[in-house]
Amino acid sequence: MARRAARTGDGPRQTTIREVAELAGVSVATVSRILSGTYPAAPATRAKVMKAVEELDYVANHHARALQGTTRKSIAIILNSVISPHYAHVAQGVQTQAAEDNRLCQIGTTGGDAERELAMVQFMREQRPEAVILVGNVAVDDEYRARMTRYAHALASIGSRLVLCGRPSLGPDAPAIVIEYDNTGGAFAATGHLLSSGHRRILFLGRREGYTTADARIAGYRDALAAHGVDRDPGLEVDGTFERFEGYRMMRERLSAGPPDFTAVFAANDQIAAGARQALLEAGLRVPDDVSMVGFDDLPPAMDIDLTTVSLPHEELGRTAVRLALQQRAGGQLPHTVLGTHLVLRGSVRRLLPT
Repeated sequence: MARRAARTGDGPRQTTIREVAELAGVSVATVSRILSGTYPAAPATRAKVMKAVEELDYVANHHARALQGTTRKSIAIILNSVISPHYAHVAQGVQTQAAEDNRLCQIGTTGGDAERELAMVQFMREQRPEAVILVGNVAVDDEYRARMTRYAHALASIGSRLVLCGRPSLGPDAPAIVIEYDNTGGAFAATGHLLSSGHRRILFLGRREGYTTADARIAGYRDALAAHGVDRDPGLEVDGTFERFEGYRMMRERLSAGPPDFTAVFAANDQIAAGARQALLEAGLRVPDDVSMVGFDDLPPAMDIDLTTVSLPHEELGRTAVRLALQQRAGGQLPHTVLGTHLVLRGSVRRLLPT
């Protein structure tokens, strides 16, 4: 059976439960009970209803039924974590701007799991927010890109907007707002600072192929090496996630193989830097006397450990996401905004004497 589009001459509209009932050949009450999980329907009846729901792309508006006549508006934000300082500061920016615009916030977390993120977008869509804001690192492949593009169109069909916050575009076919940091430029500046200080053996901690943020930062690291005429050594790129304990693990394992074969470390974020610094200290090595170090984010604990790092406008990212989403609900060209970064110089880099 061909998919039936719930549209009128004036544009897209929301499919009704009555249309689902008509397509499935059952009553409206039966559809409602099956979708709410309160009806012991025969398997064949349930299958017909669920097939109709899929074909019509029906979204049950639970809040509309529960809040009868209210006009409360909301913004949904989906994060990897609410514990990480990076995500917490972006979420605070979203919340602050949403409050100024008299919107409520709904927050969901994914743990960086792409499947959970896709499911969360679908769930949030059922709540009919004005925008769904995705924040942070995720592994992007062709299947993910195709599915999220479909969800972006589905959100647009109900007057909502998908906002990709701190990650690249899904492509020209996805009706999504994109707001990024200049991760590559920031990493280029940090690596360039180490190179200008005389370091040539720079250990990169936090490579994670296929993850957008990690890929952009290691690209800046590699570009800086090439710009300074330093050959890239894949053996100096270490795989790991963006947690403090991972920084500790990566450095401990590196040092267990023998004396350092590097003079400096580029940690893909400040949490990695803090963990790696602890492992260095436990091995009797000091920062920057024995090993220089730079990080990325400029969030706790960067200032506490006197870390040279790349500063990101975290809260401004969240605020900009809300502002652009509300401005663009009426349609028009969707923006792709890149927020600048800058290097904060502290005391974690030692200049090497020429040899």
